[in-house]
Amino acid sequence: MPPSPETPRRIDPIRPTDADARGIARALLTGARTAALGVLDPATGAPFVSRVAFGLGPAGVALTLVSDLAFHAGALRADPRVSLLLGEPGPKGDPLVHPRLTLAATARFVATDAPERAALREAWLGHHPKAALYVDFADFHFVRFEIASGHLNAGFGKAYALDANDLKLQS
Repeated sequence: MPPSPETPRRIDPIRPTDADARGIARALLTGARTAALGVLDPATGAPFVSRVAFGLGPAGVALTLVSDLAFHAGALRADPRVSLLLGEPGPKGDPLVHPRLTLAATARFVATDAPERAALREAWLGHHPKAALYVDFADFHFVRFEIASGHLNAGFGKAYALDANDLKLQS
């Protein structure tokens, strides 16, 4: 049924995902050194956002390194559902024209004695060399993000819905 003259027609702002969108999203993933991490406060269920270091490990796995002292570490343990925002505004112009990628993911702590920890540590220090000061402290843990989907805003009028396959890095 066509919309009535009183009802404005809703326009879907999401464009079909194409190679350019996938390329922008993957560039944001590989270039990000920090991310805004959204978690749920275990006491209230309210959203809580903090900035965390971000990087990619072997096979392009998204990860961070968190201390048990950080509020978000407890929130991640209570509820592993997260959202990550990648992308920084450029030095000039309107910040909303710069690409950014929001990811929906599940956080998984990596056990201190996990066989993969050494490879994660090496990859992490390659991106964040100053973390060598604390990466081996007992209260620090790697957290892997299993990405389920993403939303890419590549600038005004350039929104894309991405699935996990769209975000996989080429091997």
